[in-house]
Amino acid sequence: MDLNNYTLLCDFYELTMANGYFQTDYKETITYFDLFYRKNPDKGGFVICAGLESVVEYIQNLHFFDDDIEYLRSKGVFCEEFLEYLRNFKFTGDIYAVKEGTPVFPYEPILTVRAKAMEAQLIETYLLLAINHQSLIATKASRIVRAAEGRPVLEFGSRRAQGTAAAILGARSAYIAGVAGTACAIADEQFGVPALGTMAHSWVQMFDTEYEAFETYCKLYPNNVVLLVDTYDVLKSGVPNAIKAIKEILLPMGIKKAGIRIDSGDIAYLSKKAHNMFVKAGLPWVTICVSNGLDERLITELINQDACVDSFGVGERLITASSDPVFGGVYKLVAIEDKDGNIIPKIKISENEAKITNPHYKKIYRLFERDTHKAIADVMCVHDEVIDDTKPYEIFDPNYTWKRKTVENFYVEPLQVPVFINGELVYDLPSLPEIRKHSAKEIGRLWEEVKRFDNPHTYYFDLSQKLWDIKHEMLRKGRKG
Repeated sequence: MDLNNYTLLCDFYELTMANGYFQTDYKETITYFDLFYRKNPDKGGFVICAGLESVVEYIQNLHFFDDDIEYLRSKGVFCEEFLEYLRNFKFTGDIYAVKEGTPVFPYEPILTVRAKAMEAQLIETYLLLAINHQSLIATKASRIVRAAEGRPVLEFGSRRAQGTAAAILGARSAYIAGVAGTACAIADEQFGVPALGTMAHSWVQMFDTEYEAFETYCKLYPNNVVLLVDTYDVLKSGVPNAIKAIKEILLPMGIKKAGIRIDSGDIAYLSKKAHNMFVKAGLPWVTICVSNGLDERLITELINQDACVDSFGVGERLITASSDPVFGGVYKLVAIEDKDGNIIPKIKISENEAKITNPHYKKIYRLFERDTHKAIADVMCVHDEVIDDTKPYEIFDPNYTWKRKTVENFYVEPLQVPVFINGELVYDLPSLPEIRKHSAKEIGRLWEEVKRFDNPHTYYFDLSQKLWDIKHEMLRKGRKG
């Protein structure tokens, strides 16, 4: 089995649906699917989308091996003609997507797929798992980074991640959102996420004395000294031995760069006491990194308590997004093309209002104030609509339509870009540093009220009048059966 072949990483029904389309009049039907989510994690104000690079690699490598065909034949439910079709399968559709690192909001498509029904159905699971997981981790990392208020955050979560891909891609996603580095070496090798580390408690325990452990480490890694001071006693043993090692080993070498890490105890209290000890020892430049079950809430509390912390190591609560670990992205049919190429909108109606879909092939525009360059609203339109930013434009709440606002002195940017056209990649994948820079810029274009952790301002996500009319006419007809 090729562990890098993800073609059968799909729900079995996607294969049976594809086989069904193949044997019916829908074999050549062009469909439109939107991938979107309904609720922000942690009751936050937005999501950082991530995972597009994984999607691109998946689509480019999508093919069935002989072993895959034999497995499907063994199930006894697929016709031979369909199995032969799969033998030469290649994605031939179009994919439009929001750039990685961009803030997005509930119900707006992160990905739009235009493809034959069989192709669009087959890729559903992988698209969802890639976007769901990586967007979840990027969003959690963004919250933690913003809580740190400019202090570096290091991702320490590999050993608590839920699988190898979660560790590696989680580190990449966290870096997109602003994390300074990772403990995961393979994430550095594969993606260039800076790998950083300190020392293990076992290193300190290995030596006869704590001082000997620190002394040896300083000699081995004089330009990268971060001493773990909580193996025995932070204030009575760890910090005094760190001071001694720095003075006796590093200072004679002319090195004035070193740090400590505290991984347990009352971090606010210990960090302040440790800092004061370094100041009295004439080493005010020694930095303090803290770890141990941190997240954005605890980091905020530490800062509010004036903890003397220069950087944060965050592990399990970042890499698993433990406070809200399920990202509810969905993949829904929104339109098909008839034999003449006309686009026919489709809608899913539910007793649960949140599950009613927005029909049609659509575009999304983000409106920005010209003076501040801050985002005002996102507007989802029918694909052939253009928002003219030289004229006033009225936006309205799609649920409470009497809430209306005329926007002036603004400009618009489309959110999605073409990624695949006719199965061919047309998008130049940016480097990870470029994605990271883009994300920081786009987060900076949001108002602070949207970025609050508690009761964030609900960002305006509106439908154009044309799309709203189409949706509600379909709802009216649909309810009549």
